[in-house]
Amino acid sequence: MDSFITIRFKRKTAKRFQGFSKTHFKTHTEAMENMLDFFFYNEISPKEKLGPTGRTIEAKLLKRINAVIAIMRDVEKTQTKPTVAMIQSLFQTEEPNKKPLILEKKYSEEKKGVRFREKKTPSNQL
Repeated sequence: MDSFITIRFKRKTAKRFQGFSKTHFKTHTEAMENMLDFFFYNEISPKEKLGPTGRTIEAKLLKRINAVIAIMRDVEKTQTKPTVAMIQSLFQTEEPNKKPLILEKKYSEEKKGVRFREKKTPSNQL
C-alpha cells in the first residue's frame, strides 16, 4: 500500500475539493490524479481560459437565429408578398364573352319569326 503525505490547503478550498471528489470519484487520490492527468494530456494550464462556454454560445446562436427570422419576415412583407401579388395579377385573365356565331342554330332559330309587319293605320286618317 502506498504511503500518504500531508498537503496543507485552506479550509474553504479543501471543502470544495472534498465535495467535488465525493460526487465524481471514489477517493480523493483518484480525483487528484485524474485532474492532473487531464491538464497533462491536454497540454493546457489551469490558468488558461478554454473559450466561451456552452451557455454563452447557445445565447449568441439564439440571438442570431432571432435576427435571421426577423430579416426573413421583413423580406416576406416588403418583397415577396407584393411581388407575388403583382405576378398573379399579370397572369389572371378574364375569359372573353362567348358570342354565338351567325351560323349557329340558336341564332337562326331565333330569327324565324316575321321580320316586317305592315303598319296599321288608324281608320280616321284614311
